[in-house]
Amino acid sequence: MLTPTEMSRVDAAAIHSGISGFALMLRAGEAVAACALRRYPAARRFTVLCGPGNNGGDGYVVAAALMRSGADVRVLALGDPEKLRGDARIARAAWSGTIENLEAYTPLAGEVVIDALFGAGLARDVPEIVQSLIATVTETRTPVLSVDLPSGIDGATGKTRGAAFRAERSVTFVTRKPGHVLLPGRSHCGAIEVFDIGIPQRIVSAEAGKLWINGPAIFQASLRPPSAEDHKYRRGHLTVFSGPAISTGAARLSAGAALKAGAGLVTLASPGDALAANEAHLTAVMLAPVDTLADVETWLSDQRHNAFVLGPGFGDRDKARSYGLAVARNRRNLVLDADGISAFTGEASALRDAFAGSPGQLVITPHEGEFARLFPEIAKSEEGKVGKARAAAIAIGGIVVYKGADTVIACPDGRAAIEEEAPATLATAGSGDVLAGIIGANLANGMPAFEAACAGVHQHGQAALRAGRGMTARDLASHVRSD
Repeated sequence: MLTPTEMSRVDAAAIHSGISGFALMLRAGEAVAACALRRYPAARRFTVLCGPGNNGGDGYVVAAALMRSGADVRVLALGDPEKLRGDARIARAAWSGTIENLEAYTPLAGEVVIDALFGAGLARDVPEIVQSLIATVTETRTPVLSVDLPSGIDGATGKTRGAAFRAERSVTFVTRKPGHVLLPGRSHCGAIEVFDIGIPQRIVSAEAGKLWINGPAIFQASLRPPSAEDHKYRRGHLTVFSGPAISTGAARLSAGAALKAGAGLVTLASPGDALAANEAHLTAVMLAPVDTLADVETWLSDQRHNAFVLGPGFGDRDKARSYGLAVARNRRNLVLDADGISAFTGEASALRDAFAGSPGQLVITPHEGEFARLFPEIAKSEEGKVGKARAAAIAIGGIVVYKGADTVIACPDGRAAIEEEAPATLATAGSGDVLAGIIGANLANGMPAFEAACAGVHQHGQAALRAGRGMTARDLASHVRSD
């Protein structure tokens, strides 16, 4: 994905290379007009709302193209169209029809609104007149086709700036932007169409950063394919720490999911008072008594125990902290979830220091509340979810899986990915425990931490899609696959 800033650099680089800026605007506007005619052939009128910048310029191109096609077109402008500059001014001059002020808008049954007020670069609240118009369009349920991104959505963060259209469709150019994928922006975009407007890929690649839609392209090369030479230890030995007798289920969910995700062995490290409860429910997952830090150190003395999950249903935060630091000292891979994250509340630096210079990899999987407790200052910042996840990854020196319907996976080196396929059914108790186990299995298999986390989040979402509606966390774990 390109951020709005990166997209601006791409546009500038394309123009510097000799491509006409107005030619790019013409292709963009005509692509929107083609979409409008294709998707709304029965529209009585297209009302094009033009803003004071290049997005408005796109709108004038749309209006001219629709009029040439024989459609009934009305154009309303925000601000004085005579003050437009550059390519937008050329586009405005090419529109031969009348231009009304935005205040003149009145809804018409059967019309379609073409929203070309503000693009992805919006970083302030939209004016009150626009907020009022958005309310009217929303109330009358008038279909909206947005140019680039629905006006009122911040293209960098997905945040709503005062108010925002809820488009039926959005047409964007070159690539999607973060605001198309992050919430609440994603819920405002409707169906998204991405058009190639003729900018060479070499220019796009040169200006693009390290942000992607999560998917197999990120981690496929890091997956270890099954081999005839495999044995259980080669596939990795994951240890999941269990909570006390009254809260063992979460750890078992993690352990079961890890086996399904491809770990060669999974052991549930259980306190003595929970051994009977865990033993009654386990078959393929092994069981080991672990009650004290000394027991953990003994377990860590076996180098084959290469990855750990700590936190699901664990309960004792002081003990969780000591166990987590022991794993770090012994240079092993660790997934921290739930109580394991809360054990380091406000002390992200302790995690960073513990893993500094170690081959052991750290992945944390906080939801919104856990993130705020571990990173209070970052959580209060005005950054979007990607920016916050990146800052948190730097703060701990590890991978942050910032969970939600738009989960962001971030690495200290700036790489980040946004998951968009996770269904709403994942909002169920125990879902996060399953995710921790999947990521733990990927680490045990030898995957680098960022790729292991991206793969885990994707596998988690795909398992939920297979499980379907009415899914419980137990159902989810049973649908996990290693591919």
